[in-house]
Amino acid sequence: MFMKTTLKKCLFSALTVAAFTLTTSCQSNESKDTTPWKPLFNGENLTGWNQKGGEAKYRVEDGKIIGSTVANTPNSFMTTDEMYGDFILELEYKVDPSMNSGIQIRSNSIPQYRNGIVHGYQIEIDPSDRAWSAGIYDEKRRGWLFPLENNPEAQKAFKQNEWNHYRIEAIGDTIKTWINGVPAAHLIDGKTAKGFIGLQVHSIHKDAKEGTEIMWKNINILTEDLQKYSKKTTVEPVVTKNSLTIDEKKNGWEMLWDGKTTDGWRGAKLDKFPENGWVIEDGILTVKENGGKESAAGGDIVTKKLYKDFELLVDFKLTEGANSGIKYYVDTEINKGPGSSIGLEYQILDDAKHPDAKLGNHEGSRTVASLYDLIQADTNKPINPIGEWNTARIVSKNNHVEHWLNGVKVLEYERGSEEFRKLVSESKYEKWPNFGELEKGSILLQDHGNRVSFKNIKIKTY
Repeated sequence: MFMKTTLKKCLFSALTVAAFTLTTSCQSNESKDTTPWKPLFNGENLTGWNQKGGEAKYRVEDGKIIGSTVANTPNSFMTTDEMYGDFILELEYKVDPSMNSGIQIRSNSIPQYRNGIVHGYQIEIDPSDRAWSAGIYDEKRRGWLFPLENNPEAQKAFKQNEWNHYRIEAIGDTIKTWINGVPAAHLIDGKTAKGFIGLQVHSIHKDAKEGTEIMWKNINILTEDLQKYSKKTTVEPVVTKNSLTIDEKKNGWEMLWDGKTTDGWRGAKLDKFPENGWVIEDGILTVKENGGKESAAGGDIVTKKLYKDFELLVDFKLTEGANSGIKYYVDTEINKGPGSSIGLEYQILDDAKHPDAKLGNHEGSRTVASLYDLIQADTNKPINPIGEWNTARIVSKNNHVEHWLNGVKVLEYERGSEEFRKLVSESKYEKWPNFGELEKGSILLQDHGNRVSFKNIKIKTY
């Protein structure tokens, strides 16, 4: 009896252990991450990385990249040599509570843009009481795009003085973030499609302590089969297309086009919006192809409201060989006949394929971003390829006017100055009295018979 009982107990124990081992093994296999990650950091040195911006100190120690603050230097970035478009990135970091930092993604540094300053999306690292870690900031461009003030669960997820884990998905125009497994940010924004990844050591105030540190480890990336490995998020997206960013709202900007209707616009030679020649689709306003004939389809469109001093932003996309323009200080009562309405023009053109690029009263004065037929834009301007979006910015205050392209100022002039009037007298505009000197006027998008698209049309008045 004793032997039978003992045998039963032994068999039961063995089966229990076996079952436990099998269950544990199955659970282990189920939870194992099979994602084919590729390391961005080899754990030994900074091969494949380079420093941009300030002079903060970076070193490698025990499989970690360690950044430490330095006084009297701007923001510093340890950036990948390789540029990345769509990807999923995971990493861990541990940060001194007194610091601010971030992970740059799809970021760039080009000489024309503010002397090479690093700019682009930043996934925030914020150990302060604000606790916006894993929010999305636009470094040296538009400011906050997705703060975490409305996501308390993500704010609570940050671990002070401990290692924190980020997951960052950048696929198409969508960026999603997680902090320690908690969904944090969800942004839909088409500003930049590709750039480097960077580890930031923020600049410090003159009375702050030097040598405070942030550490990163286990930096891994995935660039293939992204839809297979992408995760769903419970966070509602912030969509920036045809919408104002947080900082734009604070600074007095307003949408000039709502992205859906024709409200606020009419034909330049009509009392309503053209029935043909223009199409609104998926938040994009497009003038149709018509063989390059000026104002021969729907014709130009203008704002119903007149503007005096203003700052204007317009995203535009060219097709091959296309011609169009953004005009300002337009008086639609001038030139009621054939052709385009009269006003100062920010030229939109395929410089490589359209013959106008080699014409004009002054050489190059009909190239993209130029003051059409009067002043050539800087030839070192940053222009994105045909089929990609570019951003035009026009600033006019107290008769001082600037043209910008993709964040870079490409020309400036004074309306009504002696030099300006001389240029007009030598141009095709000399027949129009007081050309370009209206106190206020409409803003116009040109129909030049080529397919050109517009979105994110915003204005700030002064």
